[in-house]
Amino acid sequence: MEDNTIISFANVGARYDNNPDILTDVSFNISAGSFYFLSGASGAGKTTLLRLIYQLHKPCRGTIKLFGQVTNGMSHDEITAIRHKMAIVFQSYSLLSHISVFDNVALPLRVRGVAEDKIKKLVTKTLDWVGLGKYANVNPLTLSGGQQQRVSVARAIILQPAIMLADEPTGNLDDENASRLMELFIQMNKMFGTTIILATHNSKLIETYKFPIMHVENHKLNFIGQKAPAPKKNRTSADDDYFAELAKQFKDIGSK
Repeated sequence: MEDNTIISFANVGARYDNNPDILTDVSFNISAGSFYFLSGASGAGKTTLLRLIYQLHKPCRGTIKLFGQVTNGMSHDEITAIRHKMAIVFQSYSLLSHISVFDNVALPLRVRGVAEDKIKKLVTKTLDWVGLGKYANVNPLTLSGGQQQRVSVARAIILQPAIMLADEPTGNLDDENASRLMELFIQMNKMFGTTIILATHNSKLIETYKFPIMHVENHKLNFIGQKAPAPKKNRTSADDDYFAELAKQFKDIGSK
């Protein structure tokens, strides 16, 4: 896209059944590679906004464009193709308890028909990246909440989505694990160019990282603040090389 817009809403409204609008006349453009917090009271419409972007809910009026394509009226196959470029992480971890951590993360690759030798290499690297390499063969239910959330993030990013939507991913985590998860999202944004919208009630995260805010209130969406650099991280050049190599491998499988 010439203007680099990856998500565009024009006068979008949303409701469930015949109930009053959850969102009214929402209009915005988001550029590729952006990072936004999504804030608002419970029930304000944060999850509905994410569902609209991920094409889990249709607007009652207005136009949504993703990757320059109008989604209104898209067929099931076209929506599926759009979703392959996105990922969503929920507060609930949604892991499959009857298979290992490795197999949970590998699942999206297997669905795509990626070769097992490539799956082994990429899943191993991704689990190392989220700090869970030694837990590859365990049942995910034996892990802590913070560890399970990192598994869900690893599974979501395994195909390097262009857009990552996160619905209260730190809601069940303590401050230390919430900060660790934030660092993973920041690395995705910086190293892979992933556009991230992260819904949160955690004011400490918002104050610490100072990304611009999409705020939902009274059925409307407003933008607060300007993009500021994230706090410096204690990361070595070797870390940068590692993440760059991981990103390169993601691109290799993305063209499969």
